[in-house]
Parts: sequence; structure tokens; C-alpha cells
Amino acid sequence: MRITERERGAILNSLGAGVVPNIGLHHIQVGRKAELDAILSDLQRVENGAASIRFVVGRYGSGKTFFLNVVRTVALERGFVVAQADITTDRRLHGTGGHARGLYAELMRNLATRSKPEGGGLANLVERWIGDLAYEIKNAGGDHEDVKKRIQSDLRPVQDLVSGYDFADVLAQYYTGYESSDEHRQESAIRWLRGEYGTKTDARQDLGVRSIIDDQSIYEYLKLFAAFARIAGYKGLLVSIDELAVLSHRLYHRVARDRNYEAILRILNDCLQGSVEGLSVLFAATDACLEDPRRGLCSYEALATRLAPNRFADDSRIDLSGPVIRLQNLTPEDCYVLLHNVRHVHARGKAEEAQLPNEGITAYLADCNRRMGSAYFQTPRETVRDFVGLLNVLEQNPGTDWNELVAAIKTTAPASDDEHGDGDGDDGLASFRL
Repeated sequence: MRITERERGAILNSLGAGVVPNIGLHHIQVGRKAELDAILSDLQRVENGAASIRFVVGRYGSGKTFFLNVVRTVALERGFVVAQADITTDRRLHGTGGHARGLYAELMRNLATRSKPEGGGLANLVERWIGDLAYEIKNAGGDHEDVKKRIQSDLRPVQDLVSGYDFADVLAQYYTGYESSDEHRQESAIRWLRGEYGTKTDARQDLGVRSIIDDQSIYEYLKLFAAFARIAGYKGLLVSIDELAVLSHRLYHRVARDRNYEAILRILNDCLQGSVEGLSVLFAATDACLEDPRRGLCSYEALATRLAPNRFADDSRIDLSGPVIRLQNLTPEDCYVLLHNVRHVHARGKAEEAQLPNEGITAYLADCNRRMGSAYFQTPRETVRDFVGLLNVLEQNPGTDWNELVAAIKTTAPASDDEHGDGDGDDGLASFRL
């Protein structure tokens, strides 16, 4: 399979920095077959009008973000619209002062479709739908008013949802701007859909609408957008949210955490009970984020009940039908294939340009096992990062003995499973004795 220079650069630069590339994942993907099959089953149900929610759980560096990006690529190929964002202390599911609206705006800015896989696809999606409708109706002899009637007719299912009339009105405003070549009106409509208006006054002046997307309504608008995506010819909306551990280990006030957990509970209930259509939600979390009895998701009793594991499943019998997907460890064989794929990308797909022989990969993995123990395949991030560095040095220093480089690596296993280094304390307080 041909590897472009753009893909090669993105893959190697990202892996070398310990982050996940946004493109070219099919060149290096290994393992996770059972987990991907479970997600594919979810997407199939969403295509048929259902909804799904999953919590992808694994320790720091185990490949959660990589897995989410693989799912993103698969969903785009299947005709989904994909919105993705990372939770931060300033962007979260519930908050005041624009915290929740900030998360929604980030999701919309990163909106991707098959034709715009790198994000920034919101304007393209809306314009394509409006343009196709206008072309179809005017070719059939219709006029401007007929197009507006068709837009209102097609958007009737959206109007049945909470805030649906405002959503439909803004799309109609976009068409008005499209028809009259009013770029300001079109841009204003896209700004509104992205949740970038901070006051109702500004929105009313630009678009004539009396509401905006605010902290209290972001989930309602995600449901609206899922419905609109299906109207526009897509299979549904996949919302991918990473760094859920920020809520458990960076929000030090229990009330703030619980409010965010309530927002997650609402999404979970809707998806499990069939109260929403065309929406698939993925959260990525660490083990501590899920299981910490004082700060994690399971500290919120209603979530603890719904996210409890199947009592009949164990290490030898997995169950991937529940909302929690625990990423299984890569096997040593998987790690070998992964490094083989990375070497293949580094060599631009040409075996004769490979900087390291097969026995070099074997020796490198054996050294990783000596230095890090089982962590080298449980959390492969450090293993892969060092390997890319090894290949880079061999490429830029011809004649270097790879045996010497492998023996010089000092990386050890991560000291803690706590990604954010907050330990297991509650609310940032420590016990003490007089």
C-alpha cells in the first residue's frame, strides 16, 4: 500500500512525540479486533435509527486516543459525520461562564465528513445540503419560495425536538444568505451553529433569532445535529470525547464533578433507553477515572450501577455488550507487528530502505521487556516513541550499530497508573495528624 510523504510525516512526527496521528492510521493499526467489532455493531444500529454510547477505558498510554481515531476513520468511511474534542477544565459537559458551550464549539470546529476528514466540515456540510436542494428544485422548475418550503418540510423532524425551531430558522437564514450571496449572513449562521455567539443580542442583530446555544443546551443541540445529519444524507453523528479523566482528577470541587456526571448520566440514559436517534457517543477514560470510589464516575451512584461490569465475565470470558469497553493488552506478537508497521512507514514502504533488520526489532522488544516488564505491551506509547527515535538516529547516522543504540535506552515503565498525578485523594485535601 502506497504511503504518501504527508502520511509518513504525520505518523512519525506524532508517534515520536507520543501523540496519535490524525491520518494514515491504517498503515500501523494492529489488534483490537473484538473492540472494533463491537463499535461496528454500534454504528450499524445507529445507521438503523438507534443510538449508542461507549466508555473506552484503559491505562495511560494504552492506546485509547489511537482507538478513538481508528473508530473516527471507520465512521467517516461508513458515511457518518464525526465531531471530536478533548475535555479540559475550560471545556466540559457542564459548567458556567461558557465552559459547556466551549466544548460544543470545539466539537463543531472539529466536525469532519468523508470529504473533509481533517475537520472544519460544518460549513461544507450545510452548504452542500442547501445547494443540492436548490439545484434539485430549480431544475424541476421551482423558485426561491419553493426551495424555502422544501427546507421547512425536510426540517420538520428537527422542529419536533427541543430548540428545533431555532435550529431550522438558522438553516433557513443560511439559505437566504446563500441565495442573495450575503456572505455575512452565511457566516453568521455558521457562527451560531458552532455555538460562538456569547449574547442573544448579537444573534438577534445578525440573524433575527432570539436564542443562542448556551451552557444549558449543548446536549439538545447535539441531538438536533444528529437528526440534521441524517436529513442531509449521512448515517448519523459520532461524538468522540477524549480526556474524561480531567473531570475526575482536575475538577477539585465535588459539586462541579457531580454536575458533569449528571450530564453524562443523561446522555447514557437517552442512548440506552432509545430516546435519541442517529447519535453515537464515545468517551475515553482511564481506569482511575472510572473506578475511583471518591472521584471517579463510579463515585456517582447512578453511573456506578449502569457502568458495573458483567459478573459472569472475567479475564477469559469478555463481554463487550455493555457500555464499558476495556482495551485488552496488546500481545507481544501485536507489538512486534506494530513496530514492523512503523518501520515500514519509516522506510516509505520500501523494504530495501529499512534502517533496522527483523532481528533488530526482536532485540529491541526483548530489551523493552527487560527494562519495563509487561508494561511495554500494556502501554505501548513509550515503546513506540523510543522506536521511532531509534529509526531516526539510524537514518541520520549511517553506519551506526543498532545494538549499541538499543543497549543505551534508559526508558522505564511508568511509575503510576494515574494519568494526572493526583493520586487517590479527594478534592485536593490530604489527611493529617496532630
